[in-house]
Amino acid sequence: MRRMRRDDFSRRLMREHTLTADDLIYPVFVLEGSGRTEAVASMPGVERMSLDRLLPVAEKALKLGVPALALFPVVDGSRKTPGAEEAWNPAGLVPTVVARLKQEFPELGVITDVALDPYTSHGQDGLIDPADPRGYVMNDETLEALAKQALCHARAGADVVAPSDMMDGRIGRIRAMLDAEKLIHTRILAYSAKYASAFYGPFRDAVGSAGNLGKGNKSTYQMDPGNSDEALREVALDLAEGADMVMVKPGMPYLDIVRRVKEEFGVPTYAYQVSGEYAMLKAAAQNGWLAHDAVMMEALLSFKRAGCDGILTYFALEVATLLNA
Repeated sequence: MRRMRRDDFSRRLMREHTLTADDLIYPVFVLEGSGRTEAVASMPGVERMSLDRLLPVAEKALKLGVPALALFPVVDGSRKTPGAEEAWNPAGLVPTVVARLKQEFPELGVITDVALDPYTSHGQDGLIDPADPRGYVMNDETLEALAKQALCHARAGADVVAPSDMMDGRIGRIRAMLDAEKLIHTRILAYSAKYASAFYGPFRDAVGSAGNLGKGNKSTYQMDPGNSDEALREVALDLAEGADMVMVKPGMPYLDIVRRVKEEFGVPTYAYQVSGEYAMLKAAAQNGWLAHDAVMMEALLSFKRAGCDGILTYFALEVATLLNA
């Protein structure tokens, strides 16, 4: 076996998996206003930015060959309500950013997050009954809100809507509404296997929702980290309802789920290298404990080896820059 490992040329000839810029999706945090950037303390190198500051970043991603951005809004507290009505405001932050990105960079894919947690005053991904002492999310009532949110994004020009809420039946409801409005080309990226994970902490810092959950918790509708068979049932349901792509979140701690999903269904399969994964690698590298670029590239290659067709990662621009060097 060592003969084929001896030289670079022969290692390259038998390499089974490679990472390219085509595999990357860059998640970005968008703010209201203009001329604004805010560093995310728990995610070195990541900033929240207003639309005018986002445009040069989008242009850079496009030039580096990154196929798509994924948008996550940072919503002012004054716009958050128990009913999340701002989520489908056609003049709101996300549709405004989507429309401008598609105007400036029509060939760049734009993916929007479909979930209510940026817009709810209680921080949950869905609507809750104020009379319920447990704060349990109401599934069916939430579906209508999610469908309106997805429709708002699609009308603005989003190429892909990505429901990350984990409500039962939301893919079918969203697909039906999009088709009824003749938005048949809008793709759905379903967060089919989204786990109630401790790795999300820095993300919640970035969008300003940390500590905002009040009553209840997300483990009542997101998946238990101990389960994998359940993930296959979730994926099967989402595909049957009309999902075009499926997502596993988090990423590296759940690569076994990626492998099972890819082997079972053979559909476009994505994973999210979440904020906690990014923060760990950055912190270790800043302390001199790991070689930053080598670990970054190896970590993302592991996603490809597990079966990912694409990876949402905050490293996207750094990786694409190295790959283009």
